[in-house]
Amino acid sequence: MSFTTGPLSQRLKIVHGFGAVAFGVKDSGFSFFLLIFYNQVLGMDAGMVSLALGAALLVDAFVDPMLGYLSDRTYTRWGRRLPWLYAAALPLALAWAVLWNPAIDGTPTFLELLVIAIVVRVLLSACEVPSVSLVPEITADYDERTTLFRYRYLFGWIGGVIMMLLAYTVFMPGQDGMLQPGGYSLFGIFGAALIFLSVVGSAIGQHRLVAHLPAHRPAPFGIRNAFSEIREAFSEKAFLIFAAGGLAAYVSQGMTFSISNYVNLFVWQFDQAALTAYPIVLFLSVVLMFVVVGPMHRRWGKPRTAAIGAIAALVIGLMPYALFALGTWPTPGTLRSHAMFYGFLLFGNMFGIVMMISASSMIAEIVEAFEERSGRRAEGSFYSGNWFVQKCATGAGILITGQIISIAGLPANSRPGEVDGDVILRIILLYGGISILLALIAAYWLGRFPIDRAQHEARLAALDRAARADVDASLTPP
Repeated sequence: MSFTTGPLSQRLKIVHGFGAVAFGVKDSGFSFFLLIFYNQVLGMDAGMVSLALGAALLVDAFVDPMLGYLSDRTYTRWGRRLPWLYAAALPLALAWAVLWNPAIDGTPTFLELLVIAIVVRVLLSACEVPSVSLVPEITADYDERTTLFRYRYLFGWIGGVIMMLLAYTVFMPGQDGMLQPGGYSLFGIFGAALIFLSVVGSAIGQHRLVAHLPAHRPAPFGIRNAFSEIREAFSEKAFLIFAAGGLAAYVSQGMTFSISNYVNLFVWQFDQAALTAYPIVLFLSVVLMFVVVGPMHRRWGKPRTAAIGAIAALVIGLMPYALFALGTWPTPGTLRSHAMFYGFLLFGNMFGIVMMISASSMIAEIVEAFEERSGRRAEGSFYSGNWFVQKCATGAGILITGQIISIAGLPANSRPGEVDGDVILRIILLYGGISILLALIAAYWLGRFPIDRAQHEARLAALDRAARADVDASLTPP
């Protein structure tokens, strides 16, 4: 039984979405800045940095399903999710600050980066998995679930864009600033404060709605039973189809984000003004997504919208690189080059987010499909499964970026405008070829997701009839 019926209040949408700011802070840091910070600033080999971050993601990905399972089985007067949010917020904020302020002299080791990256990611999962698992609990409505994810993505991007904008204008402004260590320290401290405020503030804002004893007390915890139930949930057909498409989509996203600062500096040769404009354009693309994704879902449904988004993002996003490789792009570093690139980025990123939000919203419908088959709900397991897929894939994307940079032969401590043209071309060709393959896989599988609006609504009606029958049976005297 959902916590609400009918349209959701504007306050609830905002308060719930605000919790995703923490994820946006993490995502912008890991995806845009961490690789270049540890590689170009602290002097670690790009391949080793990406390997450490990828390994941390894999470790965390295997922890996530257990976190989701434990969240599903938490039984307190504050409900199943809130205790996790209150407990993990402060340790997460502290770990985030340490990540950007390594207490070492010289170049960090592989093990040092690996350990702190694992700690940050596990603690973030302890916040994000319970938070996002509230979506199918708050509402069963097909479109209102999309609305909650629209707000989650909006606030997630707001958090990420704030950090990017401050990074480019306050903490490490200009091309030289991104190659200096001092600004990254402040970047980490400010991000830690924002993470704590986001997680705790969202939890407090939803406390009155969700803080009550769960309807059913779970059975005692057992490790064998835990893995059995996790395996059963992950065997759901709809989840497997989602995972196949989501894996490719998340690999592509991780690669695109982690390579962005490399191509922005060394391919497009952004100056201070262009770097400042970059997060603003990204935010405008999120605003466009917020407007178009609802009508697209109503017209085509979530699976077809996801496929359309994947193909459109690929074509629009790679167009500048294709024109550059063909020699028809304006001179990098000029106003014309910046303006044209941002035009493609605006709509390419919009369609990429449409794809991701459609895929995330699909998971909510898997919850009822599994409940119909098994008789139990497993929101935490499925959303931790999504994180399992996302983190394995994002780790692979960052690993691929590190290998692209290594294979292309980009030297450490390179300067914009001084990199050999053959190195730039190798980066573009490797990135473009891998992007095409991943987008086609994502579009194929996400477009074949087996639950549409009509099936979801019919399943809700069937579950409601079954619940009423159980109540009537319990009231009938023997």
